[in-house]
Amino acid sequence: MRNEYAADLGLTEADLAADWHTQFDSWFADAVAFGLPEPNAMVVGTADPAGRPSGRTVLLKGYDPEGFVFFTNHLSRKGVEATANPYASLVFPWFPMQRQVVVAGRVTPVDRATSEAYFASRPRGSQLGAWASPQSQVVSGRAALEQRYQEVAERFAGQADIPTPSHWGGLRVQPESVEFWQGRASRLHDRLRFRRRDEGAWIVERLAP
Repeated sequence: MRNEYAADLGLTEADLAADWHTQFDSWFADAVAFGLPEPNAMVVGTADPAGRPSGRTVLLKGYDPEGFVFFTNHLSRKGVEATANPYASLVFPWFPMQRQVVVAGRVTPVDRATSEAYFASRPRGSQLGAWASPQSQVVSGRAALEQRYQEVAERFAGQADIPTPSHWGGLRVQPESVEFWQGRASRLHDRLRFRRRDEGAWIVERLAP
């Protein structure tokens, strides 16, 4: 299966903002305006200490010049891998717009106050689910999971504020590179990458498609 990309789209060095986060602001706003379903969905890639990779789709919950933030159970596969091997990749697959953003960088935990503030903003059902689900572990069946949820619901019944689990919180991917990919005709795609040098300065590079 193959789709030919539009000939009249493109991304030049002159099109880029001065920094990656301003450019991401612009493209993310375009994705929202385009009406993409869950434009903040991103594929998070991690690897264990032996280098065996794994990936999954999660939702971006915030970003700033310091990086991209998502929240998870730290005992899940991605949480364990991000702790043991603190590097990750992110891919925003905005296919209907013929665009992708690809990020690579170091993973650091967000501060506890930020995690607790976000947890408090979640729907109650999601809060209960965070307590009930032993994420990434094998369970005997759906009934066992629902039973755990019911037990947690009863535990916190009548309690207005559900505390944040100690094993749950935010992770920030601090970019070392951010690539903006625009599909072009004849597979001559535009790939412009912001890359941080060792001394902290950022440069822009064009990559061959």
